[in-house]
Amino acid sequence: MNIRQIHRWLSIAFTLAVIANIVAMTMQIQAVWIGFLALVPLIPLLATGLYLFALPYLDRRSGMQREARS
Repeated sequence: MNIRQIHRWLSIAFTLAVIANIVAMTMQIQAVWIGFLALVPLIPLLATGLYLFALPYLDRRSGMQREARS
């Protein structure tokens, strides 16, 4: 599975968790676990997002090293 596809599915899970949190707040349900529900996909979403953000810079850097060797 591609890292971009994992990132997309994590973003869908995060969005659903935030929607569940908003619904719970409007119904005035005081459950702490609903608030923490959004953190479960958020942590790997952060990791994959940072990797995807750094990927072009890392690729450019490795491309410069390949050109220097040639």
